Amino acid sequence: MAGMTLEQLKIFLAVAQHLHFTRAAEELYITQPAVSAAIQNLEQEYGVKLFHRIGRHIEIAEAGKLLQVEAQKILDQVSLTERGLRELNNLQRGELKLGSSLTIGNYWLPSKISEFKSRYPGIQIDCTLANAETICVGTAMGQFDLGLVEGDVKPALQSTLEYEIIGSDRLQIVVGEKHPWFEQAEIELSQLTQTPWVMRVPESGTQQRFEEALQNWGINLSELNVILVFTSGEMAKAAIENGVSATGISELMVKKEIQLGTLQPIRVIDNRQGESAIVEIVRPFFKLKHRQRFQTALSKAFEQMLISSTLKNSHQHSTKKEKGKIKS
Repeated sequence: MAGMTLEQLKIFLAVAQHLHFTRAAEELYITQPAVSAAIQNLEQEYGVKLFHRIGRHIEIAEAGKLLQVEAQKILDQVSLTERGLRELNNLQRGELKLGSSLTIGNYWLPSKISEFKSRYPGIQIDCTLANAETICVGTAMGQFDLGLVEGDVKPALQSTLEYEIIGSDRLQIVVGEKHPWFEQAEIELSQLTQTPWVMRVPESGTQQRFEEALQNWGINLSELNVILVFTSGEMAKAAIENGVSATGISELMVKKEIQLGTLQPIRVIDNRQGESAIVEIVRPFFKLKHRQRFQTALSKAFEQMLISSTLKNSHQHSTKKEKGKIKS
């Protein structure tokens, strides 16, 4: 028995993806007869049908469905092993795959990647940006070595993903110059229901955290007049700059606009207990990794850099607070 080869598995997966021998051949830069021969050899070797030929079309058979799942696992593991071997060179070369939610990826992560590249210039970093839910699922499926999100990890994925806080930012309620709140810059909780709102999609980590804050304040999302829902914070920011709506957005995203005076941050006062207090929405940034998958040396090095950076920032913040106490 000759046994199956990695090349046969690659060919089979291409055919299973396209359900077309010629397209699989084009993707792999081999001939169509070579593709047909590889599939035929597998079927003869194990006495099974991987595909049903129906006229000029093919459909994947039950045996093919089983092989598709297992073949992908095998090739993923081979890829990880190859990467691990390449990294046995003091991290002089290799590839790091990151997945990041949009706010983190656009405003917090670039400086971390730049720092890592300065230490390991030969490393290729592939960073995918998407909403928090997509990054969580992608990390669980092995698409990313590490995931970075500001949203919660759903219970269904918590047994698969290991996660810890690696940073934080604040959600800031902001309005544009045409909004009646622009000049007063301070409102009471009850006033949140008295303005139009621009929101993010439910899968957004920003939206998840904003809805949690509303619940803590005793406000149901349905009580707000939501007039627009966007997939990105940049779209939400652009919508309110020239409109009369409000939005809850990462402080990192509107830092420049607040400095220029085109957006106004709004302080929210909670006076439900008879005493006035400013409420804030602080949200953590989570680092995600698979609990069981092999972790490359590159991934460990980047993870350690993030942890060290977090500890350093935490120490600096504590020092500033202590200095403030001494001065007062």
